[in-house]
Amino acid sequence: MTALLNVLFLCTGNTARSIMAECYLNHVGGTKFRAYSAGSHPKGAVHPLSLETLRSADIDVATARSKSWDEFAGPDAPKMDLVITVCDNAAGEVCPIWPGAPAKAHWSFEDPAAIDGTLAEQRAGFARVFAQIKDAIDRLVSLPIDGLDPQSQARRVSELGPVRPAA
Repeated sequence: MTALLNVLFLCTGNTARSIMAECYLNHVGGTKFRAYSAGSHPKGAVHPLSLETLRSADIDVATARSKSWDEFAGPDAPKMDLVITVCDNAAGEVCPIWPGAPAKAHWSFEDPAAIDGTLAEQRAGFARVFAQIKDAIDRLVSLPIDGLDPQSQARRVSELGPVRPAA
């Protein structure tokens, strides 16, 4: 494994969760991580509340765009070390064969773009999901995963997903 780990966050539409994860990991990942995001069926535009939520946390959104996972499956794509699905729909889809056979993990986050209600309620939903994403990524950044085989790495990273209150 190289010193810099390339991480691809996947979601179906690539408008909210995967975008927020990409931007936040690039914000805090330093020289250890480089993040990307994509969707199986990208909407073509980032949700405005994703951008608003990131900007309110002083996170750069200049490169945020909704894109297809096909961009990362070709021979000229950056080699991914880790692929993390951040929605249950994407986790259940048949993914492309990723060059380099990266470790795969799943984090289940609610889709803030699907929240109905007032603008204030939608903003609150985006803030709540972003807080969960930040928590998982903060734990990822502090996790010693260098030197782990892909299966062990996938298991350890999957365990970092959102902590949900007991029902």
